[in-house]
Amino acid sequence: MAVRPNFEMQEDESGIDMTPMLDIVFIMLIFFIVTTTFVRDAGVEINRPQAQSAEPVKAQGARIAITADGEIWLDKQQLDIRMVRPALERLRADEPNLGVLIQADKDAGTGLLIEVLDVINLMGIEQVAVATREDG
Repeated sequence: MAVRPNFEMQEDESGIDMTPMLDIVFIMLIFFIVTTTFVRDAGVEINRPQAQSAEPVKAQGARIAITADGEIWLDKQQLDIRMVRPALERLRADEPNLGVLIQADKDAGTGLLIEVLDVINLMGIEQVAVATREDG
């Protein structure tokens, strides 16, 4: 009497268990989400002026752009000078140590730049930088 092998049982055991791989992928996804830094981009391209004393600065929390046409941009939204303070107050509620990087076009009026700096100083924000590009 010949014994027939049970092929059905062997097929079930030969499958690959995907659970450990899915666990690792999920953990990596969580790691990348947690370690990502979020920078608020101004939303427009600015032709920054050159400066010989330009130094690299750590990325600030908010970027305000002032175009050559006198437009103010924050978080890809155009703002009026009167709306700069409320917009920064909302961002500051989420991030108490908010820093601001001002990207002013080299053809922008200095009066508007001074107005924006004045609003930021009146709010008590200490981490303020004006973006330039290195000479050369």
